[in-house]
Amino acid sequence: MKNSRQKRILEIIRSQNVETQDVLLRLLSESGFSVTQATISRDINTLRLVKIPDGSGGYKYAETGLKGTASTSKFLAMFTDNVTSVSRGQNIVCLKCLTGMAQAVCASLDSIGRENIVGTLAGEDTIFLLCKSEKDAEALADEMQKMLTIG
Repeated sequence: MKNSRQKRILEIIRSQNVETQDVLLRLLSESGFSVTQATISRDINTLRLVKIPDGSGGYKYAETGLKGTASTSKFLAMFTDNVTSVSRGQNIVCLKCLTGMAQAVCASLDSIGRENIVGTLAGEDTIFLLCKSEKDAEALADEMQKMLTIG
């Protein structure tokens, strides 16, 4: 039941702008799921959903692309607290960080492991992420830009 409910949550937020947990609760109910606000809150946390601008002055739930592990949670906090910009050149993603924080952010990213990242290199305030392809780098940069928006 939990897996099918979470799958339905992802389907809903991919197809509609969902601003609040109340709206998500109503949409799940319309889909045949009887859940509480607390369950929705736990699902949002487990799925690592974030709120991003919806383009019309409001916000909507979206996926971060990160899976629910303790390391992922630590990375997300580290990322949003310390990364100041994301850019891309061909198959390399460049993260600019607060001075002295690049190595910590990079180590946190390395701990969650990403298939599309070949390797990482961190300096004092800059991280280079070497991706397998330009397409992977573009997707990663887009994902990380969304994470910055919510931070």
